[in-house]
Amino acid sequence: MRKPARPLLILLPLLALLLFGNCRLLFSGLYGPPSAIVYLVRHAEKDLTPGLADPLLTPAGEQRALALRDTLRRAAVHAILTTDTRRTKATVTPLAEARKLTPEIYDPKRAEDVAKLIRQRFQNKTVVIVGHSNTILPLIEAFGAGKPVPEIRDNEYDYLFRVMVPESGPAKVLSVSRYGASSAVPAGK
Repeated sequence: MRKPARPLLILLPLLALLLFGNCRLLFSGLYGPPSAIVYLVRHAEKDLTPGLADPLLTPAGEQRALALRDTLRRAAVHAILTTDTRRTKATVTPLAEARKLTPEIYDPKRAEDVAKLIRQRFQNKTVVIVGHSNTILPLIEAFGAGKPVPEIRDNEYDYLFRVMVPESGPAKVLSVSRYGASSAVPAGK
């Protein structure tokens, strides 16, 4: 009977670890510390009727919510965080339904708590966070990254920020893109 070659004996345990073990343990030194991937978006277009305390999405906003779902169709989304407004919840509803996820409510005034939550619970996972024009950039800063754009104007609904949030240390903005139909309409319309 022929004996297996020595290199094969060394490779078999590694192959078993890859197939059945925790691959993160094997490769963690190669790729750095664990990190969460966080997609951040502002809620979609809302009803601008004066006096509405918690407006719903417009038809354009409903289309943008579908575009968000379609844009993230290949992302392995593990969790969704949203503020407690009808417009943010409606923005992630198509994505949440497609992924069979229940969005978690977060307080947009507590950006540091959200950053801590991401670092503690979502390492090596992908999270989508929906907020507001005045809360998304402070949240990115709470992760330790710089502002990727100077501001999100009231008439801009199509930004999609992708941020890598390590277990410790500053985050890194991986990309700034736009999704869905262009929202570059003049302010006040």
